[in-house]
Amino acid sequence: MTDSRLGVVFDMDGVLVDSYHAHLRSWQVVAAEQGRRMTEEEFAAGFGRTSREIIAMWEGAQRYDDRQIAELDRRKEAVFREILAADFPAMPGVHAMLRSLAAAGLALAVGSSGPPENVELVLDRLGERGLFGAVVHGMDVTRGKPDPQVFLTAAARLDIAPGCCAVVEDAPPGIEAAHAAGMAAVGFPSTGRTGEQLAAAEVLIGCLDDLTPEVVRAVIAAGAKRARE
Repeated sequence: MTDSRLGVVFDMDGVLVDSYHAHLRSWQVVAAEQGRRMTEEEFAAGFGRTSREIIAMWEGAQRYDDRQIAELDRRKEAVFREILAADFPAMPGVHAMLRSLAAAGLALAVGSSGPPENVELVLDRLGERGLFGAVVHGMDVTRGKPDPQVFLTAAARLDIAPGCCAVVEDAPPGIEAAHAAGMAAVGFPSTGRTGEQLAAAEVLIGCLDDLTPEVVRAVIAAGAKRARE
């Protein structure tokens, strides 16, 4: 197995950008506008899921029809982009890590449940768009994580077999989705997450500097071994 046949699919929020607080605050703003309170615990429980899925889980959500849920979704994401654009917190080490993996011949992709406008904002602010061979956002899929659709779509666009891909994730539903896709998982416990929550991953990294080409190769090999057992 050579590097040219290997891929790395990155979740976006909490991996490429430290967007935890921007997402939390935007949910709290929209919830308050609806006369309810969004706790940090509720917010954390929805990590990795689409905004529509989170709204559908609200107590009393049956009072919202599909049109209203879609409008709340748009409002929440617009508030999020306003907050993120005002203060963009790129994840420490992200630029050097991406360039190192690309220089080693690894194919890179983004696999996010977020709307295309969010993904575009992050890619523009990171300034590393050219390193990604594929970008998948929430409009490209019909099911959020832990369903594997987003990661399988990314692998297909890279033209790399799922078993030759590693996923970098900061949330348990993402780890579950990676394994459901037949991919290895790298757990990255960033803001709001703990290593214990991501224990199902093949390996945990403490910072993006730890994600080297050697680690990617080892993780994919470990994932392949797990799949055979």
